[in-house]
Amino acid sequence: MQLIPGEDLTAHVREAFAAAFGHQPAALAKAPGRVNLIGEHTDYHGGLCLPIALPHATWAAVRGRDDTAVRLVSTWGGEWHGTLGERPEGWASYVLGALRAIGHRGGLEVLVDSTVPVGAGLSSSAALICAVALATSSAPVEELVAPCVRAESEEVGAPTGGLDQTVALLGAAGHALLLDFASSARQQVPWEPWRAGLELLVVDTRTRHEHAGGGYADRRRESEDALAARADELSPLHRRRLRHVVSENARVSALVAALHGGDWPRVGALMTASHESLRHDFEVSCAELDAVVDTALAHGALGARMTGGGFGGCAIVLSPVGLRDTVLTEISTAYAARGWPQPAALLATASAPATRL
Repeated sequence: MQLIPGEDLTAHVREAFAAAFGHQPAALAKAPGRVNLIGEHTDYHGGLCLPIALPHATWAAVRGRDDTAVRLVSTWGGEWHGTLGERPEGWASYVLGALRAIGHRGGLEVLVDSTVPVGAGLSSSAALICAVALATSSAPVEELVAPCVRAESEEVGAPTGGLDQTVALLGAAGHALLLDFASSARQQVPWEPWRAGLELLVVDTRTRHEHAGGGYADRRRESEDALAARADELSPLHRRRLRHVVSENARVSALVAALHGGDWPRVGALMTASHESLRHDFEVSCAELDAVVDTALAHGALGARMTGGGFGGCAIVLSPVGLRDTVLTEISTAYAARGWPQPAALLATASAPATRL
């Protein structure tokens, strides 16, 4: 199975900007993707989440213009030319949303490149937004969290919470970031599975989803209705949605306690329980994600779960380092037996947050 590298694109992005626009950028920033260890579909309910920043990131190089034109170039989606007031589709909408959210005025040239798999549930959209905002604004990083959240939820219209942007901007190497969206409290929690001979693998199912509509929005609405209803008003569907949110918050707290106690088997068991809740109560998993989880567990993984919004994207696997090849080979074999396109994988280490370069 292909391992997706988290290479440094800084020099390449500078060169690509010069090739595209004929001069050097005035500023450059990068922002990481993220993977959520546990705490799924809880952020927009004021719940608990535990993400880490990935070594895979998005870079943005920018330079102001003397007119009001905005020129965007990406390595994956071509070019877009227009003005800040326009509402394009696709990746350009996230760039313009970031610019409007931070209050940018005037023309701008932007080039973006990334090693974060797009649409895989690893927050490629938030990484793009945060990289553009950080490169364009001189505001302290802490002050950019709220605008970056608004950029995706209001400017683009994707019904997400604030998990992705917060960890991209405020995560820390070697740590997971415990987020309490009820109190806005944050706590850095050591995440060092290597000390126990373990590693976290992220398996990209290559099944894509779109957060701005569809099932993600449906689940958010259903769970919001469940939380607002009286107990005697809950339908069986709403009871399942509510059960996931309540139990998932409890699992986050339990996993943090297990980490502090060095109880890695317990960490793995809680990850797997989270997947079962997402599969059966919240119903956001899919056959491809379930195959990764079931196969990994059958071949020695301590725990596994889908991560991200669901309906495709990625699963995470907590596994002994020495079993990496076995686990990935068996997942590939399971996919081949079903006639599915081959998945890809990356090694997820808790990495540094967004930075200006």
